[in-house]
Amino acid sequence: MKFFNTLCDQTQNEQRYLLNAPAIQQALQGDITLDRYRAFLTQAYHHVKHTTPLLMRCGSRLSFNDEWLRKAVIEYINEEYGHERWILNDIKAAGGDVQLAQSSVPHTATQAMVSLVYQAIDNDHPAAFFGMAHVLEGTSVKLATQAAGKIKSALGLPHSAFSYLLSHGDLDLEHVHFFEQLMNKITDEKAQQVIIQTAKHVYRLYGDMFRALPELAGESA
Repeated sequence: MKFFNTLCDQTQNEQRYLLNAPAIQQALQGDITLDRYRAFLTQAYHHVKHTTPLLMRCGSRLSFNDEWLRKAVIEYINEEYGHERWILNDIKAAGGDVQLAQSSVPHTATQAMVSLVYQAIDNDHPAAFFGMAHVLEGTSVKLATQAAGKIKSALGLPHSAFSYLLSHGDLDLEHVHFFEQLMNKITDEKAQQVIIQTAKHVYRLYGDMFRALPELAGESA
């Protein structure tokens, strides 16, 4: 079995935990408030702003024998740089307070997710970043475009309030194919295990973040 398939296979339970989060299922049915969408965007800002720093940390710790992987990291940086600004633009287009979002404290699950990946890069293997990438990219391709359509219809927001979701949705399949090919080139067993373990943790923490959205949006339980 190719490593990408192994990665998907061994993280199925954790993926289900994320996808079964009530906030995700409700959004896919168009059941969402404006405050909850803004809360999602704020948490997205708090983890997406770390994507480039995490990639830089990953690249700086790769061995010279992994130059081919460092090249892929550079491609990722060129692709991902500045996406947190798209999210801030979405918050503004959705009538939110950009400065308040930037200065807010991330939810515990969001902060834990980011901190865990930094720790895994530093102490386990630099390729740990790709465990996080697998979760975020795979989830976006599965759900983002559909969710954006339902949320837009339910809330009556302009197209400009969905640049983050739509840019990471099913139109991003080429990027996912690139990721799959990249994972299949990783043969180091330690790197593979760290990627799988990181993905499992991130699925759980990302799922916890979505489960916290009603609270973050100030909705009653």
